[in-house]
Amino acid sequence: MAGVVVNMEKYLEIFKSSYQGYFNYLLDEITRFHWENYFYGLILVSLVVWGLELLFPWRKNQKVFRKDFWLDTFYMFFNFFLLNLIVLIFLSNTAEALFNDFLSLFGLSVSKFQLLNLNDLPWGLGLFIFFIVSDFVQWNTHRLLHRIPFLWNFHKVHHSVKEMGFAAHLRYHWMEPIVYKSMLYIPLAIIGGFTVESVAIVHFTALAIGHLNHANLGWDYGFLKYVFNNPKMHIWHHAKKLPDTVKYGVNFGLSLSIWDYLFGTNHVPYDGRDIPLGFLGDEDFPKDFIHQELYPLKTKE
Repeated sequence: MAGVVVNMEKYLEIFKSSYQGYFNYLLDEITRFHWENYFYGLILVSLVVWGLELLFPWRKNQKVFRKDFWLDTFYMFFNFFLLNLIVLIFLSNTAEALFNDFLSLFGLSVSKFQLLNLNDLPWGLGLFIFFIVSDFVQWNTHRLLHRIPFLWNFHKVHHSVKEMGFAAHLRYHWMEPIVYKSMLYIPLAIIGGFTVESVAIVHFTALAIGHLNHANLGWDYGFLKYVFNNPKMHIWHHAKKLPDTVKYGVNFGLSLSIWDYLFGTNHVPYDGRDIPLGFLGDEDFPKDFIHQELYPLKTKE
């Protein structure tokens, strides 16, 4: 019992330190500018991609403040910052502690599973491996969000977008990043050694590509479309109607499209500029933030 008490005290301390630490971090992000600043980085990337939308609009009749623009902007900041403050930091730290405690029952540690330390590699190669592993795991996780009904109910929030724009990138239910981070934890533990700088670079690269994928832009990057996800490819991921042969979805890539081409989940039959977006039955899906967040908790499939 003493061990249980000690563990409970440890997790309570994790809870306390997670929130205190993140609050101080968020305050520092807002009040002090530095190159890996996520708060102003999000604003800068968003303004640049929004500017590209205005200069090179694919759907020329789409309004500057498109349908649900302000809802998506709220999602963007909520999911990027407040969600971390409310949920993810504590859960991430707790998951790490639980996994380490579980391994310790067998006399093991995370270091025993580490196959590769990125610090032992040239910086560029280590960064490349970190990016590739992260994106591949997230591609597989994205497929699960579509194939497992329980997870699909949460993912519907993202697919409720009816007009694409950069901020739609970060319209998602708070459960999604928990699933993504849980799936990423062990693969990243196996390739430990990534630095704050490498995390920031991968993060902002994924942020920029994700914003572009959802933007009102008709780009596919030429031959690079087979490597990088792009607006012309990703709009088909949001298509309301797909052939029965691909009923679980297509084009699951986050930053990279190469996984879809390698595993046969690519689908760009024609220019999808004006295709209807959403999912079957989305007419009854909630239109406001609170009810969208509550929807998966009330729905059974």
